[in-house]
Amino acid sequence: MRRSISLIVLAVLAGALSAFAQEAPAEVAPAEAALAAAEATQLHLNFAWTVLAAVLVFFMQAGFALLETGFTRSKNAVNIIMKNVMDVSAGAVVFFVLGFGLMFGTSLGGWIGTDGFFLAGLGGDPWTYAFFLFQAVFAATAATIVSGAVAERTKFTGYLLFSVVITGLIYPVFGSWAWGGLFNGGGWLEGLGFIDFAGSTVVHSVGGWAALAGALVVGPRVGKYDENGNPRHIPGHSLPLAALGVFILWFGWFGFNAGSTTEGSTDIALIAMNTFLAAGAGATAAMLVSWIRGGKPDAPMTLNGVLGGLVGITAGCANLTPGFALLTGAIAGVVVVYATLFLDRYVDDPVGAVAVHGVCGAWGTLAAGMFDSAGLFNPSVIGVQLVGIAAAFLWTFPVSYLLFTLIKKTIGLRVNGHLEHLGLDLHEHDNQAYPEFVPTDELTLAEV
Repeated sequence: MRRSISLIVLAVLAGALSAFAQEAPAEVAPAEAALAAAEATQLHLNFAWTVLAAVLVFFMQAGFALLETGFTRSKNAVNIIMKNVMDVSAGAVVFFVLGFGLMFGTSLGGWIGTDGFFLAGLGGDPWTYAFFLFQAVFAATAATIVSGAVAERTKFTGYLLFSVVITGLIYPVFGSWAWGGLFNGGGWLEGLGFIDFAGSTVVHSVGGWAALAGALVVGPRVGKYDENGNPRHIPGHSLPLAALGVFILWFGWFGFNAGSTTEGSTDIALIAMNTFLAAGAGATAAMLVSWIRGGKPDAPMTLNGVLGGLVGITAGCANLTPGFALLTGAIAGVVVVYATLFLDRYVDDPVGAVAVHGVCGAWGTLAAGMFDSAGLFNPSVIGVQLVGIAAAFLWTFPVSYLLFTLIKKTIGLRVNGHLEHLGLDLHEHDNQAYPEFVPTDELTLAEV
């Protein structure tokens, strides 16, 4: 009897243990399923946000095209449209073939990527495609910056060759130093702790310093300087087009900065707000300075103040408080005015690209270190920022200057004065943006 009772008790205990053993997974499974679902949702959100941000940055090409077209004369509008179209079109191809691998391939000593060309070895992972798309439109932005500085006097073939090289080589090499670890490897600047979240230096200063080299090599437009070397103002043909371009750029910049998270997270709120505030502060400061200097609020300078503020906050948009974002943008607006006036004495830059992107990019990178919320005015952090700023110039400007010089001496870079007077649209493209409109030019054929 006792044995039977013992067997029954053991059977009951075994049944109870079995029941508990079966119930435990039933309690864990929903939690695991919920976690897996949350991770899948976050992954999909990361993809969706990164691709959407890339599309916003791509739309900035329209902004650059309208800004540059509006700030220059109507007889060159087709040429400018063609340059901007090809910056992103040919740029996408060469970045796929070469640039992405140099920038994000396995790093060789922190200096340059060594694989990933044609995305070889990276295919099959959908994230590669999203990340490539986002980075490709960044590369096109760096190339497009150059277009405005050499506008109205540069051969299309010479410009196109430079555009391909900056997208496939010049920009990716510096990018590998600062951002290589975003995907694979890691660059030497990145290892020092260089702060440039969305590219004040990596994209904008690189484009600005290349623009400076191009403007110097190609020379000024006919009639830009008088017999004493004083600059003349050559007005653009459509300020409304330029203003629309600036608003498009401002809109797209939310993708440029907030999209650099490459994930749908709460971080995008601060980044987007800082971007908005800095642009507003830049425009306001530029307007006030131009108003005080000239007695009237200057519209083109105010528009460039927006862009200066945007370029300035791009490096520190993720690590500055809103107050310091305002300060960074306001100082950038002042910098735009005085840098433009200074450079105009020596360099013919029809849209102010060097001041906006080169100089304000350097300022924004420095500000990201000076006003870092992790520690204000930290000398070691500021020192690293200065190293990055200097490295961008010392790499980009000499290489760009050499390349522009080689183009000048081989296939040619500059159209002659008579053709420049007639306009690049007819000579370079056999087309006109406004075929029923005959503009009145301030220059005459006798002056050419």
